[in-house]
Amino acid sequence: MTSPRIHLPSVDRLLQQLADTIDRHGRQPVTGCIRAELAAAREGLRHGLPLPDEGALLAAIRRRADETGRANLRPVFNLTGTVLHTNLGRALLAEDAIALMVEAARSPCALEYDLASGGRGDRDDLVSELLAELIAGGDPNIAATIVNNNAAAVLLTLNALAQGKEAVVSRGELVEIGGAFRVPDVMRRAQVKLVEIGTTNRTHDKDYAEAIGPKTALLMKVHTSNYAVVGFTKVVEEKAIADIAHAAGLPFVVDLGSGTLTDFAALGLPAEPTPQQALAAGADIVTFSGDKLLGGPQAGLIVGRKDLIAKIKKNPLKRALRVGKTTLAALEATLRLYRDPDRLTERLPTLRLLTRPLADIAAGAERIRPALQAALGEQFGISVEPCRSQIGSGALPVESLPSAALVVRPPGKKSGKLLLNIEAAFRGLPMPVIGYIRDDAYHLDLRCLEAKDEARFVAQLAQLKF
Repeated sequence: MTSPRIHLPSVDRLLQQLADTIDRHGRQPVTGCIRAELAAAREGLRHGLPLPDEGALLAAIRRRADETGRANLRPVFNLTGTVLHTNLGRALLAEDAIALMVEAARSPCALEYDLASGGRGDRDDLVSELLAELIAGGDPNIAATIVNNNAAAVLLTLNALAQGKEAVVSRGELVEIGGAFRVPDVMRRAQVKLVEIGTTNRTHDKDYAEAIGPKTALLMKVHTSNYAVVGFTKVVEEKAIADIAHAAGLPFVVDLGSGTLTDFAALGLPAEPTPQQALAAGADIVTFSGDKLLGGPQAGLIVGRKDLIAKIKKNPLKRALRVGKTTLAALEATLRLYRDPDRLTERLPTLRLLTRPLADIAAGAERIRPALQAALGEQFGISVEPCRSQIGSGALPVESLPSAALVVRPPGKKSGKLLLNIEAAFRGLPMPVIGYIRDDAYHLDLRCLEAKDEARFVAQLAQLKF
């Protein structure tokens, strides 16, 4: 008997019928997909499976090529209820920032070139004056430098100002951020000796004063952005620490973690300390993130006394930690939006999402609910329910925002496995949907799904498979 394997089409024959797929992915990757599918078909024949027809084989090759050619960094719908989700890329960039990034990526640009003199320039100059204007009213004694994130900003600052010496920090501020990244570890890597003062819940003015010795290089305050100590507590205000530091001839450094340039309380949001407040209280250096509450790209911003910034910039680590042109382009465009506070919440996605009215979120959920019901079937209970959104990325950990969620409840009491299947099905959509399971139900917090994105969300619901 003739083996059915000989009826499998050749690689060349299949390539001739896959011109469209080759145009998208390239001849060599498609050839690899063909060989993989032919090998799978032969393995199936060995186990008694029927010979696949050529149409089915071509469809399988196209699917494999599309899957292997798909980018690993994929956009998703963030319906987790955490606006600045670290694992989902934190802040969404403003359209102005995206446009300037694209322009910088597409063309040569004056990154370190002074157009006025024709000589070498400084890439920090692209944003330093803007930051001084927004944070210190254009004070000529205030400067800035930019690195790739706030952890790098703290590392560089400590190494430049306190290498081989001591830095004084309250024990209650020795934070650990995501990924087990700890302040004491950063200090060790910066070759700085940590001097802990006070206790977990209470630190006093005299603790700072008594800790100062001949090897003290600076006093430091770390904003406990990702947790809160409540009850019998005592913290020393920034102005008091600054006075103690300056009386001893030492700089005072404040690590804000998130950092925002706008008054959150004026927007109806929980209050968050700003670099403006820290500098006004006497801080000599302030570090904060660009991609959290600021709403820009991942970056670490170091702002403060011009002489100290100059010293920080001379440190060899600065070159290792500096950012590229696309980051600086996005940061500049984001900062320029802050010059127009009247339209800031409209144009900056982070603030727009954080300040979305509850009525708008709930209305969006009601619009989507029928389509979700049709996609899942009448056996599922689907309702619009109140929930609480988190700001995220370590900002305001005990505060939350009123929101609305679509809640999916499977039939039956033992629904744990089905809920996991539903969650996986939403993640498996062409544009994955990330929700969460809580209280025996699957939740989709709609705070981060704006009206302009609803049609795209609904259009793919028919592809749910679980």
